[in-house]
Amino acid sequence: MLKSLGLIPLSNLKWFGPRSLAQTTRALCSGSSSAVKQTQFKSDKIAIMGESYDVDSCTNVTPRVTSKIGRRLHNQRNHPINLVRQRIQNYFYANFTNRSGNPLFAVFDNLSPVVTPYQNFDSLLVPFDHPSRSPTDTYYVNSKYMLRSHTSAHDEELMKMGFNTFLVVGDVYRRDEIDSSHYPAFHQMDGVKLFTEQEVFRRVKDAVGLTILEKGKRTDDKQELHTMDAAKLLEYDLKQTLIGLAFKLFGKDVQYRWVNCYFPFTHPSWELEIFYKDSWLEVLGCGILEQRILNNAGADSKVGWAFGLGVDRLAMAQYGIPDIRLLWSEDSRFLDQFDVENPDVPVVYKPISKHLPRINDMSFWITDSFVSSDFYDVVRSVGGDAVEKVTLVDTFTHAKTSRTSHCYSITYQHVERPISQEEVTEIHRRIATTAVNQLGIELR
Repeated sequence: MLKSLGLIPLSNLKWFGPRSLAQTTRALCSGSSSAVKQTQFKSDKIAIMGESYDVDSCTNVTPRVTSKIGRRLHNQRNHPINLVRQRIQNYFYANFTNRSGNPLFAVFDNLSPVVTPYQNFDSLLVPFDHPSRSPTDTYYVNSKYMLRSHTSAHDEELMKMGFNTFLVVGDVYRRDEIDSSHYPAFHQMDGVKLFTEQEVFRRVKDAVGLTILEKGKRTDDKQELHTMDAAKLLEYDLKQTLIGLAFKLFGKDVQYRWVNCYFPFTHPSWELEIFYKDSWLEVLGCGILEQRILNNAGADSKVGWAFGLGVDRLAMAQYGIPDIRLLWSEDSRFLDQFDVENPDVPVVYKPISKHLPRINDMSFWITDSFVSSDFYDVVRSVGGDAVEKVTLVDTFTHAKTSRTSHCYSITYQHVERPISQEEVTEIHRRIATTAVNQLGIELR
C-alpha cells in the first residue's frame, strides 16, 4: 500500500522523546505492582519483527502477546478485519480527492507497533498520572519502548514529515480483562485532517477578517487558541465526515447520536454512537486536535481534527462474530466465510464450534502487590485461546489475619474445537503453578 501511494516507509523509523523519559518510565515501573516482567523470557533480549530489545525491570510483555505481532490481520486478504478496513478506506478514497482526482488521505498500514512512551503518551499530551501509562494497563518492552496502545502514537511524526491528511491502521495492545469482547491485541484506525486558514473558510462567502487562531479563553466549545468561527467550522466538517462514514458502514437509515467526552489530545471531543440491533453502539471517538500537538509538530499555522475507531468491534458487530478470539483464528471454516471480492457484500458468520463450556474455579490468597491484570496475563500465556472468560466472583478478607483472597471463575471453551475435561484440568493445574511461581500467590 505504501509503495502504491509513493509514500516513505516508516517501519524502521525510531523517535525519541526527552532524555529523562526513560528515567521517568523506569520510576513508573518501579512503583508498579506488575509482577509479570522478564520472568517469562529465557534470555535478556526480546526479538520483535527482526529487532532485538533489552529486557529490564519495566518488561511486562509476554511471549504470548509478542506472538501476535506481525500477523497484520488488517492486511490479510478476505479477513473480516481487512474487509472493514477496506470499507472505511474506500469511503475516504471516494469522497475526498485532490484536484487531480487522487485520494486526499494517505494510508499507513505497516508501521511498527513498537514505539516509545513519548510517541504513545507525551506527543498526545497524556498526563503523567494518567492510568493508561501504568504497567497494569500497558505492555512495556522495556523502559525505552512499548507496544502502542493506539495508532494515534504515529500522528506527530507523520505531521512532522508534512502529511496533513492521513489514515493509520494497525494492531494495538493493551492489558485487559478476559472475555468475549476483550483481547490483548486488537486493531485501530485513526484519521487526521489539517486545514490552513484559507481551507477552513473556503465556503464562507465573506471571510474578510476571519481568522482561525487567537489568544482567548478555553470553553466547552473551543480551545483557548482557536476562534469560535474556526472551532464551529471544524466541528461541522468532522461530524459530517463521520456521519457519512456511519452511513457507509451501517446504512443511511441508521440512527446516531453525539456524546460529549474527554480525550487528552482533542478538545472539544465526542463519541459517535449508532442504534444497532436494539442498543446503542459506540462507533468511534473524535475531536478537534489540541493546538499544542500541531505546534509541536511544526504545523502551528494550521488547525485540524482527528478520529479513532476499533476495527475489531465493528467487524464483530457487522458480521455477527460473537467472540473476539475468532478474529485470530486460522481455521479455514472461519476464514472461508469472508472470501468475497467486494467488501460491501453482506456476510453473516456461521458458528464453527458449538461445544459446551467447562468452568473451573481458582481461589488463592493474594499479595499486597497483586493486580488482576498480572493474573490475566498468566492465564493467557498458559491457557491461550482455550480460555473464553475469566471472572472475579468473590473477594474475601480474613478477619484475624487481614489477608485477602480472590476467587476467579475460568471458563474454558475453544473457538475451533472441543476441549476435554482432562485437557482443562491440566491447563488449570499449569495456570495455578505458574501463578504461584510468578505472582507469589498462595492457593487455597
